[in-house]
Amino acid sequence: MVTRKSVTGRFGSAAAGMLVATAGVSLAARQRRLDKIRLEERRTELEQLAIRHKSLQHQQRMHWELLTRAMDDPSLAEVIDTYDKSIPAERRRQFLYANAWYTYLYHTHRAGLLDRDELFRHLREFFQSPVFREYWEASAPMRASLSETSEEAQVGQMVDGLVRDLDEADTDEWWVVGNPPVD
Repeated sequence: MVTRKSVTGRFGSAAAGMLVATAGVSLAARQRRLDKIRLEERRTELEQLAIRHKSLQHQQRMHWELLTRAMDDPSLAEVIDTYDKSIPAERRRQFLYANAWYTYLYHTHRAGLLDRDELFRHLREFFQSPVFREYWEASAPMRASLSETSEEAQVGQMVDGLVRDLDEADTDEWWVVGNPPVD
C-alpha cells in the first residue's frame, strides 16, 4: 500500500503541476486576447478622433469660404447678416470679418493649437480694435442663444470678463490687463 500511495502521490503532484501549467497558459492566452481587444478599442477611438478632426477642419474651411463670399458680395451677406440694420452696411461687413477672426481663434483653441491662456492673450490684443469691440457688443444676442454649458458659451463668458477688465483698467498697458483663465 505504501508503494501505491507513493505512486498516487507522484501522479497527484504531476497532475497538479500540469494543472498549474495549463492554467498559466490559459491565463496568458486570456491576457493576450484582452490586450488585443484593448488595442482594437484604442485603434477605433483614434480613428474616430481622426474623423472628427477632419470634419472640424472641413467645417472651418466651409465657414471661411461662406464668410468670404458674404464679405465680397453684399447681396449674399444679407442672408446671414443678423446685425441691427441701423448699423451701416460697411460696418456690418467688418463685423463679418471680425466674426471670421473670432471663429478662427476659437477653432484653433478647440483644435488644441492654443490653450485658454494663449487664446486669452490673442483676444486681448484683438479687443484693442474699436471695430472688434463693437462687433462683440453687436453679436451679444447671438451668443445669448448658446447653451450655458457649451464650450463656446464658456469662452464667450471669458471674453465678456476680459472686455469688462479692459474697460475698467486704469492703465494704458493693455497687455497686462485681465487674468488669464486657469485650465
